[in-house]
Amino acid sequence: MPLPANFHWGVSTSAYQIEGGRTDGKGDSIWDTMSDLGELPDRGDVTCDHYHRWEEDVALMAELGIDSYRFSLAWTRLLPEGNGPVNQKGIDFYGRLIDSLLEHGITPWVTLFHWDLPQALQNRGGWPVRETAEAFAEYAGIVGEAFGDRVKNWITHNEPWVAMVLGHIEGTFAPGLKDWNLALRAGHYILLSHGWAVEKLRSSSPGSSIGIALDCRPSLPATDRAEDVAANRHFDGFRNRWFFDPVFGDGYPADIVETYQARGRLPSLEFIAQGDLDAIAAPIDFLGLNYYTSIVISAGGDESEETGVSPGPHPPEGYTEMGWALTPEAFTHFLRRVEEDYSPATIVVTENGASYSDGPDSEGRIADQRRIEYLAAHIRAVEEAVTARVPVSGYFVWSLLDNLEWTSGFSQRFGLVYVDHATGTRTPKDSFDWYRSLILRMRVG
Repeated sequence: MPLPANFHWGVSTSAYQIEGGRTDGKGDSIWDTMSDLGELPDRGDVTCDHYHRWEEDVALMAELGIDSYRFSLAWTRLLPEGNGPVNQKGIDFYGRLIDSLLEHGITPWVTLFHWDLPQALQNRGGWPVRETAEAFAEYAGIVGEAFGDRVKNWITHNEPWVAMVLGHIEGTFAPGLKDWNLALRAGHYILLSHGWAVEKLRSSSPGSSIGIALDCRPSLPATDRAEDVAANRHFDGFRNRWFFDPVFGDGYPADIVETYQARGRLPSLEFIAQGDLDAIAAPIDFLGLNYYTSIVISAGGDESEETGVSPGPHPPEGYTEMGWALTPEAFTHFLRRVEEDYSPATIVVTENGASYSDGPDSEGRIADQRRIEYLAAHIRAVEEAVTARVPVSGYFVWSLLDNLEWTSGFSQRFGLVYVDHATGTRTPKDSFDWYRSLILRMRVG
């Protein structure tokens, strides 16, 4: 495989999905609130109990042989109210984790925001107000000062599209709102906070590599009919270009602005202040790209990700248990497109993985062959992109552990390690051994 010798091999997690530990001064996030209201199938108070079992998890990572670990900070563990007084116990927790990773030869890649907005900031308006972006910039400066001597790879936001659309339009994710006007404001201030955070990290963590993790959903029109082609064009703008374009200095796509205004969703752009778009386009050192699947778009579905396949333990051939199609060829195509359209300095695949619920057999083995096949196909897709001179420099499997998969609870399992959520027991799957062997082969050459 033509991947460079210094290629990063890692795994990804997020704080709310694995930590638990709703204690030691941690404040509540919007996901804690959603859980308290009984709107989620499973609670996040314990989940994988990583807060107490982090040493065991670092030992698993060392056994896996990865050189990089991407994880997110719980904003409320560090700043319980979102801004103001710092919780020293939170600083100490992440400091111990970072030190242990480095001792094991594992480079930390730290994400500042993976959707768990402090409830205190939500009470003051949340992402649709500019003050939240200001609070995020303050938070970025604090964590840069606290950890910047040891952390040299920063990701400001994870998948802002999800926070904007699922959290503020569809209402399925926290904070559970359904308002286009609020959503577009939220998306803008998330991006603005990214740009401000880049500048904060440049000064508080000098010499660091800083990026953002954008998710994508490559799409194709169902037919060559004009209406399907137009629907596909809009879907791509709604799903991909709305975030990629401004991050890389092109502003919001004009065709989507026009369509939103025609549909009464964007009556004015008054919330975009002078200098905002320049701030959003602050130069980044890498683009984090999260890829899982692609989609076919027909007229009438230009803002829908429905595939017709329901999530569940018995998906049809060619689909994961999330109901997502296996399309590694679309991954290669999108990587090439990102290089052609945006020319990032480098691309790091910050998430890629598949949900399959294979559990232990009578001897305790977890033979998750479908996950192995998914990962192998998508790593080959990265190889093909690199062969085409796309500058991909790292690959992170989602995820290390079977975690709390947001509104799917514990029903969806993405981990290389099986977690018994009744006991917390960790059991490496066959995919864990496969990935370890792959990394070893790649290093040996």
